[in-house]
Amino acid sequence: MNDSNCIFCKIIAGTVTAKKIYEDDWVLGIEDIKPSAPIHYLFLPKKHYRSLIQLELDRDGNEGSKYLEKIFAAMTAIAKKEGIHERGFRASINTGEEGGQTVFHLHVHMLGGKKIKNHV
Repeated sequence: MNDSNCIFCKIIAGTVTAKKIYEDDWVLGIEDIKPSAPIHYLFLPKKHYRSLIQLELDRDGNEGSKYLEKIFAAMTAIAKKEGIHERGFRASINTGEEGGQTVFHLHVHMLGGKKIKNHV
């Protein structure tokens, strides 16, 4: 299930370009176009989920859980590749307008390469 109006679905389909840093059958990792840290990547499930809430609703068949598992495994692999797995990084999911989500395709931000200031 993909959304033909979704920019991330277009990137996944290859009709819009992005700098890919990771890809497997479940997940695409790309560089953020407006980075907030030296390392700022986005990890997208290849299936369109509007938000974390929609993914949670798909957990009955465990597919939603599998996407999160694959995303976090991809992030761990990239953290090791980038050499930030020991120093640390932030993983963040913005959900809904009040949660700061601006692209309505679930994605996880990975920020690292410097000390990240607390937001909470």
